[in-house]
Amino acid sequence: QVQLVESGGGLVQPGGSLRLSCAASGFTFSDYAMSWYRQAPGKERELVATMPGRGGYTNYADSVKGRFTISRDNTKNTAFLQMSSLKPEDTAVYYCQALMGRSAYWGQGTQVTVSA
Repeated sequence: QVQLVESGGGLVQPGGSLRLSCAASGFTFSDYAMSWYRQAPGKERELVATMPGRGGYTNYADSVKGRFTISRDNTKNTAFLQMSSLKPEDTAVYYCQALMGRSAYWGQGTQVTVSA
């Protein structure tokens, strides 16, 4: 059974940091590219960051470049999103995605709220 379980969300003040985790099971984790998406109320889901299965090349949305870092630990079947210098506009539900070809899996999402 495939599962992606996000954790680490919460309420943080502007300028603060959070680290999201995405624990995967039920598939060969290292074969899949991992991505983080987010969806704010009333907006479409957007890609935040992505990383291939074996690591290395990463890609970020312009809005988070220099503030967010995606990483993965294939020995623990876990992906991470380190978020720093958070802004109120980063408030959203954050989802992780595993993708290989046409096979895509999604987590249930974790809420991140940036507010004073």
